[in-house]
Amino acid sequence: MNENTSGKKILSLVLLILGAVLLIAALWMDFSKTYIVIHVGSAKVALRGMFLVVGALMVLAGMYFIPTVMHHRAIINFIFLFPLIFTFAVTVIIPMFVGIFYSFTDWNGVTYSKMVGIANYTAMFKDPAFVWSLLLTVLFVVVNMILVNLVAFLLALLCTTKLKGVGFFRAAYFLPNLIGGIVLGYIWQFIFSNVLTTIMNSTSMLINTKTAFIAIIIVYVWQYAGYIMLIYINGLATVPKDVLEAAQIDGADAMKTLFQIKIPMIAATFTICTFLTLTSAFKQFDVNLALTNGVGTVRGFMGQRLSNGTQMIALNIYNTAFARDQYGYAQAKAILFFIILACVSLAQVRISNKREVEM
Repeated sequence: MNENTSGKKILSLVLLILGAVLLIAALWMDFSKTYIVIHVGSAKVALRGMFLVVGALMVLAGMYFIPTVMHHRAIINFIFLFPLIFTFAVTVIIPMFVGIFYSFTDWNGVTYSKMVGIANYTAMFKDPAFVWSLLLTVLFVVVNMILVNLVAFLLALLCTTKLKGVGFFRAAYFLPNLIGGIVLGYIWQFIFSNVLTTIMNSTSMLINTKTAFIAIIIVYVWQYAGYIMLIYINGLATVPKDVLEAAQIDGADAMKTLFQIKIPMIAATFTICTFLTLTSAFKQFDVNLALTNGVGTVRGFMGQRLSNGTQMIALNIYNTAFARDQYGYAQAKAILFFIILACVSLAQVRISNKREVEM
């Protein structure tokens, strides 16, 4: 038994070390842009990819052969979860850290020639177009958090009544959320520029910067309120009927029942909905691109005349990277955007959870 345990320990250690070495070699090849290709018959195989896959499999095998009893079940569970964890790491975690590195360089989307330090980060705060996009995004988030949740909650109250055809109304209110943002933007662009101008005999809302911003808010609320409505409907359905019946017997009218019973009992639902609305509004991109493409005139902001009056931060980052080919600078903006979004989301959830306890 001891010899068997000792052999497993040695095998596990060897596999873990070899796997770690291969993974480190694959990462080094990626950062140093060293591309080694070997020929297997008539096929070409990239050595970096082979090292990555074989190294990961060796690490998993090494973990499996660790001669432990207490942690063996946990190791097996980890092995089964590894495909999802590995995919998440490759598509999210590793690119995030690589992006942080590139934000300190003059990366052009393919390679970089030098490190620029924090120059990208300091430059963005001196850029009036970026500062305007950031402030506009914050205003957009605040307005939409209020409007979307208000409209969605009112629709949820309507769709939980005993009116005929409630199922049809639920489907109708949710339907706009199924339309892609780009398609939705072009549809509403046609409505604002052709339909409403003909009916009201006026100019398009998209011509003026202020009214174009209002138009984006209208489209976003129209698209997203139906989705949030379904969450509120589910929350209202969890309110115990016996509590509502007791309130009715005690003489509570509809308003008292709403504000003193229903709303406090679905506080967790409000937390979820405000979080989803906040993160979605911050990341608004497709409707902004299709509806106005960020175009709009702003005079006298930080002493300059801007042409991106309706451009929000996600579209600003996109244009910096793909229209101006400043990928390192755009990556620095994206990192700052991620930090702001993470801090605001955590603060919102913390405050909402605290209010849940109070209610």
